[in-house]
Amino acid sequence: MLIVRTFRIMTAMALLVTTAPAGAAKIEIVMQNLVITPAEVQAKVGDTIEWVNKDIVAHTATTQQSGDFDVMLPANKSGSLVLNKAGTFPYSCRFHPNMKATLVVAP
Repeated sequence: MLIVRTFRIMTAMALLVTTAPAGAAKIEIVMQNLVITPAEVQAKVGDTIEWVNKDIVAHTATTQQSGDFDVMLPANKSGSLVLNKAGTFPYSCRFHPNMKATLVVAP
């Protein structure tokens, strides 16, 4: 029974993992002292954005356009997102609206 349950959990986890295409870039954005650096990032569809929260409080990376992305970043943790859509995406932290940045994603 344990083997069946473990297999089901591993299968579910595999389905949740999103991988970036070969040759895609990994771009790091830092949140520290209530500032997002860099404030503007150029990327391509398929690239991975990794937000690193170096503050002692939680942040989010939330687009102003509903549903594009909303990444939760606990204190001193990171979170990532594989870009799957081209466009310009202004975003901010829901908890600290003065923290603003923009992702410009090319096809």
